[in-house]
Amino acid sequence: MTYNDFQKLCAQSKAGSAAQRVSALAALEPYRVKNAVLMAAGYGSRLAPITDKKPKGLLRVRGEVLVERQIQQLIAAGIEDIFLVVGYRKEQFSYLASDPHVHIVENPDYWRYNNTSSVYRVLDVLDNTYICSADNYFTENVFEPYVCRSYYAAVYGEGPTEEYYLSVDADDRISHVQIGGDRGWYMMGQVYFSRAFSEKFRSLLKPEYERNAAIREMLWEQFYMRHLDELVLYRKCYPHAVIHEFDILADILAFDPDFPV
Repeated sequence: MTYNDFQKLCAQSKAGSAAQRVSALAALEPYRVKNAVLMAAGYGSRLAPITDKKPKGLLRVRGEVLVERQIQQLIAAGIEDIFLVVGYRKEQFSYLASDPHVHIVENPDYWRYNNTSSVYRVLDVLDNTYICSADNYFTENVFEPYVCRSYYAAVYGEGPTEEYYLSVDADDRISHVQIGGDRGWYMMGQVYFSRAFSEKFRSLLKPEYERNAAIREMLWEQFYMRHLDELVLYRKCYPHAVIHEFDILADILAFDPDFPV
């Protein structure tokens, strides 16, 4: 299905005649998002000492706990199976298990390996799946119940940074990833794995992770970069005001001047 055909079906599913809506929803079913993974296992060391006692995903920004806001946005989009991967101060996330939509998964390797170890813990549930950092803040709901193709969200950078900059082909497929750049689109925010992407990713990561310690020390994005030809992701562009990531205290204060310090 082309992206334009997918968009037409989405429109028909909402505003067509009754028969068109039924037909469109049936055609969209293979593209229904099945679940989401929220990664919340890490230290958030660049926000120390704030994160010395509280995980980054549990910080309250603009009056809302970061991970709670994302869970609410996912549920509002009809995504009701959410796998929360925890590690550092895992007990502080335990209250979220009372939500029937939230399944807590422990990553016991969070302290010695990178976030690839968190993805490894949920390999078996990857399907049509959103992959998110629990500490992102989306000013609008970026999640959708149906998604046409795998993508990595991107925002435009005006100045030099050490982010992961993207090159794409005419169809917006990511063809190259460069660490560090200036004036370009870079990875930021949610990622979407289609079922086909998940199956391929799982088949590549599992054996490499289990036999090669160097893989465990990578970000999963770095593993993806090793397999660009086999793992197809597209770029999905967003305004900078929609997706926020807080690496240091100054990032939070620029967004929420009332954040307690």
